[in-house]
Amino acid sequence: MKDEYDLSAMKSRKNPYASKLKKSVTMRLGEDVISYFKDMAEESGVPYQSLINLYLRDCVATHKKIDINWRT
Repeated sequence: MKDEYDLSAMKSRKNPYASKLKKSVTMRLGEDVISYFKDMAEESGVPYQSLINLYLRDCVATHKKIDINWRT
């Protein structure tokens, strides 16, 4: 194995699976929610949209359910 590799001559190409990994959606989120994740993003150095995705992925993995009781 070489100590160093010259990658400048490599041709770049798009990931053929990238479009299948994530889907773009439009969501309406509260300003407080966005602010919360943006603050966390600054602390962690991870983009806030990625943090939201990680949190939602954790909800899916743990089968987290929300208990909503609407008052009438």
